[in-house]
Amino acid sequence: MNTTSEQQKQINIAYIGGGSRGWAWRLMTDLALEKDLSGTVRLYDIDFEAAKTNEVIGNKLSNKPEAVGKWQHVAVKSLDEALYGADFVIISILPGTFEEMYSDVHAPEKYGIYQSVGDTTGPGGLIRGLRTVPMYVEFAEAIKRNCPDAWVINYTNPMAICLKALYEVFPKIKAFGCCHEVFGTQKLLTEVVKEFLGEEREISRREIKVNVLGINHFTWFDKASYKTHDLFSLYKEFVNKYYEEGFEKTKGLWEKDYFASANRVKFDLFKRFGLIAAAGDRHLAEFVPYIYLTDKETVYKWKFNLTPVEWRIKHREELIKLSKEYASDQKEVPLNPSGEEGVMQMKAILGLDTLVTNVNLPNMGQIPNLPIGAIVETNAVFTHDDVRPVYAGKLPSDLASIMIRHISNQELIVKAALEKDLNLAKRAFLNDPAVERLPQSKAEQLFDEMINNTKKYLAYLGL
Repeated sequence: MNTTSEQQKQINIAYIGGGSRGWAWRLMTDLALEKDLSGTVRLYDIDFEAAKTNEVIGNKLSNKPEAVGKWQHVAVKSLDEALYGADFVIISILPGTFEEMYSDVHAPEKYGIYQSVGDTTGPGGLIRGLRTVPMYVEFAEAIKRNCPDAWVINYTNPMAICLKALYEVFPKIKAFGCCHEVFGTQKLLTEVVKEFLGEEREISRREIKVNVLGINHFTWFDKASYKTHDLFSLYKEFVNKYYEEGFEKTKGLWEKDYFASANRVKFDLFKRFGLIAAAGDRHLAEFVPYIYLTDKETVYKWKFNLTPVEWRIKHREELIKLSKEYASDQKEVPLNPSGEEGVMQMKAILGLDTLVTNVNLPNMGQIPNLPIGAIVETNAVFTHDDVRPVYAGKLPSDLASIMIRHISNQELIVKAALEKDLNLAKRAFLNDPAVERLPQSKAEQLFDEMINNTKKYLAYLGL
């Protein structure tokens, strides 16, 4: 990497999952819009043709007259080729197939267990994690071999399991995990500011200053402010006003959009715990399924959705079609900022800026009443070659106890995969709060069914 006083030249980025039709497009767009960075993005994917299509799309973005960041995107056929000498590694993959994801989400429904996402916790999140660990073992070993000093940015879920696996295999890895769920809650707080402080101009979510603490997708604010205003008392008024009806900028959107909600789960959790829940309702609900996911009628009452995998499969087909249209010039590739922070984080790590934002890192005491070494989500300060977590403080003991149970299950899944021990995985599965209400025989039957649907993992175990 060559350096000038104001600009970093020839940065090497390895993108694992480089055929992505979501995160990859966002990254390539944000790189093209950043004037202080340039270099090469090596795109690696088990679907080489998807990576090759993204090579074309990425270079089209970079060659646009209005693009101020100039990058060469190159599809490569091996993990080692992608990683060799990389300064940054981006990981955004789909762990397994949509058929396996279908089992993650829908197999438990036959047993009366409903999941709104199924990628982080619950039976679906744990089984997804089980098959993800072997992939992350390979990634960690390859990073250690090819670019041990690279900074690794993970976007894949289950976030905590992915990062824990990286650190278990390569303890000196410089990895952190990014999630934009917190951003949505900051945006919600801008609505509080508009309503109760009469702010008429458009407010950026970055103007809402928050202390972040928790675990990925079960994240919380115990402090939130706008300029000189503490927002907690205003948020309490906001919650009381909209508790029954919910709050949406577009009324009724939650009934049409699988990813939308009326924020009623957030509001209810505020009343229960006194902190602002800082993830989307679909994710939050899965950590306390005995409240919000007991049946479909309960989900409907709380005004959020169960996202069917059939929709994801259909959406993938639409994205494949769109990627071909972008690559063949049938459609213009848009060049709009994504709202993600990956490029801002890289820029700060390169010493060109300072950034404070929420990331997932091993707990080194930033949340004292969660286990040391567990993957937790707090703010961190990004400066030259350094990502340093901010001391976030203790969680309320009742919230901490809920998190510790999920952390224990996630860490047991990692151990099960590393030791190739299905019995350990079953113990984690049976201890999940969504599963525990089943008779043991039914819970074990569900586990066996879901494991049998995860064929690639069974091959890894040699079974």
